[in-house]
Amino acid sequence: MSAQAISSIGDWLSIVAIITLVGLKWNASPMEVSFIILCLAVPMALLGPVAGIVADRFSRKTIMIISDVVRAGLILFLTVATEIWMVYVTLFTVGLFSAVFIPAKNGKLKEVVSEDDMKGAMSITSMIDSSTKILGPLISGVLVAAFGAQKVFFIDSATFVISAFLLFFLPNAVKVEAVEKETSGEKESFKREFVEGLSHIKSSRFMVIGLLLTGISLLILQLADSQIIVLLRELTNASPDLFGYLVTGSGLGMFFAGLLLAKKTDYRAYPVMLFGVCGIGLSFGLMGVLTHYDIGYSIIWGPALGFTGGFSASLIFVPFQATAQVETSVNMTGRVFGVINSVMTTATIIGPLLGGWLATVIGIIPTFTITSGLLVLVSIIGVFTKKKVNRGNKHGTTGERRTSAATTG
Repeated sequence: MSAQAISSIGDWLSIVAIITLVGLKWNASPMEVSFIILCLAVPMALLGPVAGIVADRFSRKTIMIISDVVRAGLILFLTVATEIWMVYVTLFTVGLFSAVFIPAKNGKLKEVVSEDDMKGAMSITSMIDSSTKILGPLISGVLVAAFGAQKVFFIDSATFVISAFLLFFLPNAVKVEAVEKETSGEKESFKREFVEGLSHIKSSRFMVIGLLLTGISLLILQLADSQIIVLLRELTNASPDLFGYLVTGSGLGMFFAGLLLAKKTDYRAYPVMLFGVCGIGLSFGLMGVLTHYDIGYSIIWGPALGFTGGFSASLIFVPFQATAQVETSVNMTGRVFGVINSVMTTATIIGPLLGGWLATVIGIIPTFTITSGLLVLVSIIGVFTKKKVNRGNKHGTTGERRTSAATTG
């Protein structure tokens, strides 16, 4: 978790520095700037399942350390980049190693954290992500202004080295070795392991419906979330810093939701997720309505709705990932979370593209109205599937606990 915090702040440093370098110094077009995020996201979307298999086959600790060290070197390459294509190639390669790191991290978490503490651990990792979302842009803005973008790349590279150093002290895999001994003999093919990962997800009704709910909700909310800055431009007397305050409010909401979920770990995941989907829908709907009527005091209601939106978002993602961790045996974690990360990353790629097109065609206020209505509708439909999820969840959880117990033993 210490490594995660340091590395996450480093990620924000590099993103702000790259956008500053490409957008201001090189005068890149809006489409060229958008490719920066796509270069990081596309490898995770395309290679998530394969990366998950790699994370299950080899030492997760070694994979994470190598990934951090390689990314440290790649970030240093940005200090000598002179063309935008060099930035794209570098970031795409960074995305490849990030795609392997994430399922390895989730698998390692399963190795070292007991099932009873898993929900709390996932909540704490969410709190770290939301905290760095608040602190990262602030620190990076100060450093870029003080030292310039090039120097910030050195700092970001150092954060990866520190992260790798901290990960070196993680315990070696014990549970995975036990599983390998039990399944001694032939090495499974990538295709077979990929099919096993999908089969595991299909065997749990909660995993199937939960992943569907998470993916669809993330896709829909990205329609509006990616266009918030466009919405705020519609206000007559909006503060120039309003977007920053709204993002900070969102980060605070995610932090407090993680804190709440870390303390109260006896929740039922699916109802909490439905509440979160509805909460985001209502937050976006209110943003659209208040902007449409050009209501004053946006410096108050903007960050407040950002807070409720961030709080609600954590109520979706943290319970789903925590329950997925609990229901997945340690030797399957990488490939299962590889599929999950692939679905979520794909949604974050497609959503903003659709949102930009929708806002251009029908306008920004209707886009927020449609987004709000769809999210509330998804939550209502989810209520009618709750009984099916609960019935399937009882069966799936029992099976997985047996698998987990056998693995631990």
